[in-house]
Amino acid sequence: MKVDLSFKSINKLAIPALIAGIAEPIISATDLAIIGNLPEHSAEAAAAVGLVSVFLNALIWMLGQSRSAISSIVSQYLGAGKLDAVKNLPMQAILIIVGISLFILGTTYPFAKDIFSLYNAKGLVLEYCVDYYHIRALGFPLLLVTFAIIGTFRGLQNTYYPMLIALVGLVFNLGLDVLFVFGVDGLIPPLGLKGAAYASVISQAIMLILAFYFLIKKTSIPITFSLPFNKEIKNLMGMIINLFVRTLALNIALNVSSYFATSYGLEYINAYTISINIWFICAFVIDGYASAGNMMSGKLFGANDFESLIILRKKLTRYGVVVGLILFVSLGLLYVPIGKLYSNNMLVRAEFYNTFWLAIVMQPLCAIAFIYDGMYKGMGKMKKLRNVLLISTFLGFLPVIFLTDYFNLKLYGIWTAFIVWIFLRGFFLKLDFKNILQLNK
Repeated sequence: MKVDLSFKSINKLAIPALIAGIAEPIISATDLAIIGNLPEHSAEAAAAVGLVSVFLNALIWMLGQSRSAISSIVSQYLGAGKLDAVKNLPMQAILIIVGISLFILGTTYPFAKDIFSLYNAKGLVLEYCVDYYHIRALGFPLLLVTFAIIGTFRGLQNTYYPMLIALVGLVFNLGLDVLFVFGVDGLIPPLGLKGAAYASVISQAIMLILAFYFLIKKTSIPITFSLPFNKEIKNLMGMIINLFVRTLALNIALNVSSYFATSYGLEYINAYTISINIWFICAFVIDGYASAGNMMSGKLFGANDFESLIILRKKLTRYGVVVGLILFVSLGLLYVPIGKLYSNNMLVRAEFYNTFWLAIVMQPLCAIAFIYDGMYKGMGKMKKLRNVLLISTFLGFLPVIFLTDYFNLKLYGIWTAFIVWIFLRGFFLKLDFKNILQLNK
């Protein structure tokens, strides 16, 4: 089955995936921007939102990798012309994901105070963390199931419906945030931090309902669970476990950086939280092309079309670097307004302005690393991705952040560690790419 690798064809997948991908970090960023402008205790509330978002993102990314695993298998079978053989796989995967997510929710919910104490959260910040998490966590299973359905759409080479799902969720979150946080006279009391959490959970429920609607109406994938388990379920679980370990390494980097930023003081964790949330949004913008690489490389790999895989790699890295440069320039132009948007605290803004340039200068490097990530996920090479993240984190990120902390570089040290981390991820995958193709010919 010939795959169209034209600029138009790639962007037909990449642009909707880009729009869909930024929805979740924008939801978190929206909460942060609104909470950061509360009339009272805005710095403490914003710090709580940032810490809970880091922890929840860690859980979501670790289990949300089922999206990439499902997409990889479905796209490879589509490329091989054998889609019927895996039609019952998505619902089997969803049932497993629901069970795991409920288990994790049950084991973290009662211990929220202890969890966020480990982040150095204290006093009012810790109290806000517990309140916010106890509500936001309820949307955790909903979002994971939505991700699994989106993975099915991606495997079918469709990013249009995931885009619609994400946009609807984003619009609802924006509207409900304003209504619930600040309230409406005579109708809705102002709920502050809790209001932002309720807005997120309701939005995630709406996204899930819409995802099931499109799955039923627009695909031939059944939504009924059936036994026996598909023969690919073992491969799927192996991919998920490898991606789980990989994402665990990723989140070690994120959580260690949050720990250090919190230890430096309230203005530092706030400034870091703003920067990392914008960095996440940039990552998901670039991930539009990585997602296109995920879908198309899976289909090409399933069809054993290795020459086209090489062409796809060259095109996607070129497009990704251009997007990275555009992000660098755009954020540079918006440098001051971003600080004013996210915080009314002058000390927070000062720390943000001092170090945000490090977060944006790495965007072209991020593009290369994320494009290779996407293609390796599409080819099902999750073990290789796992090993690269472990090396980059334990031999790159952690030594740098501990060294820079020793020299009291604070946020400068954190972002320097991230730059080293991103560079190593892209470097090792680039070196390995040709070997992957040679071994599979």
